[in-house]
Amino acid sequence: MTRTKEDVLRLIDEAGVRYIRLCFTDILGKIKGMSITRSEIEQVLAEGQGFDGSSVEGFARIEESDLMANPDPVTFRILPWDVSGEKVAMMFCDITNPDGTPYEGDPRWILKRNLMKIADKGWTFYVGPEMEFFYFENDRETTILDRDGYFDYGWVDRGSQVRKAAVNALESMDIPVECSHHEVAPSQHEIDLKYQEALVMADFAQVYKFVIKQVAYQKDMYATFMPKPIFGQNGSGMHCHMSLFENDKNLFFNGNDKYNLSEIAKQFMAGILEHVREFTLVTNQWVNSYKRLVPGYEAPVYISWGRRNRSSMVRVPLYRVGKEKATRIELRSPDPAANPYLAFACMLAAGLQGIEKGYKLPEPIEENIFHMSDETKKGFEIDTLPNSLENAIHAFAESELMKETLGEHVFEKLIANKKIEWDDYRIHVSQQEIDRYLPML
Repeated sequence: MTRTKEDVLRLIDEAGVRYIRLCFTDILGKIKGMSITRSEIEQVLAEGQGFDGSSVEGFARIEESDLMANPDPVTFRILPWDVSGEKVAMMFCDITNPDGTPYEGDPRWILKRNLMKIADKGWTFYVGPEMEFFYFENDRETTILDRDGYFDYGWVDRGSQVRKAAVNALESMDIPVECSHHEVAPSQHEIDLKYQEALVMADFAQVYKFVIKQVAYQKDMYATFMPKPIFGQNGSGMHCHMSLFENDKNLFFNGNDKYNLSEIAKQFMAGILEHVREFTLVTNQWVNSYKRLVPGYEAPVYISWGRRNRSSMVRVPLYRVGKEKATRIELRSPDPAANPYLAFACMLAAGLQGIEKGYKLPEPIEENIFHMSDETKKGFEIDTLPNSLENAIHAFAESELMKETLGEHVFEKLIANKKIEWDDYRIHVSQQEIDRYLPML
């Protein structure tokens, strides 16, 4: 979709928009921004909006804090509800230095920069994330709203009603929804967006999380993308479907292959398998992420691929005749609390590394890996993802590919931030420790 600055002004006036939110994303994936009025938008569209980046996580140091937010007209959307009786719109911005050069700490720029590598080949990277989340009564306790399970549908279930309201809100903002349903855990839901070019989808993912939370708030509920909020229940994942296209041709499809996969697809998948440990810090960036990545709760921890095997980390959905364009791979380890711009950039970079260096794809594993003995896993040479934030930091810090993909600035900032998070967690004394050890020690 193309949209000019003139189109934005016309849409603002037709809808009677009073305020426009200029949004951008910090390195942890949190939406930041500022609001301007209709009277200011023409100048901001032409020149950008200056702001102090020194207090934004992963952005500038105090001595180089002046940055510019430049709205991207394509991302203009009117919110489907009034705020204090006024129409409000939002736009995502590209962050630049005062001289107009891209700011190296901007996650949106990092994804755009990596996409340029395949644009030179005439390729397009498509992503379709499946983002799961929970509805709770509030943000202070995990009080569930239902005891339903996978694909259950309750006509009077509050969660189903608010999920439907969220779908309506997304579609009113021209964000295509494929389907929505209840997930495995109580009070857990999923809304799937139709696959898009990676930059568009990263923007959509940010709007998605904002809308899910806002609609829940309006219904006196709380929505969370926390990876593992309930002990003993499945956590929330963000399974990412990926494919490469050249114009209208799916580069992952080969009808003469026994798996219907092209050599490019196999090399791309081999790159993901080879480098996933290195980018797990990005796709699973929180201490809590590693409470989800444990055997027994559907979250994949074993680095392998298969077709029917949902215990594998990478799955290739079975080919349907006449659906060549749907050929794709599905990475099942990321969670929805990741920064989508950085996550998509890292997945693309790993896949491209596999293509450029001609990585060989191992044979698929169709057995349930969760039920395998350690000896059997060793025989298949199945490695595992990092099992803690600390180990993910180590794998990430040693990766030259990640430093090249994210740039030295974000690479170093992310390591520093996550070391602080790990240290805070490491020294915290939890209630579980008090309950277990105080009576016995």
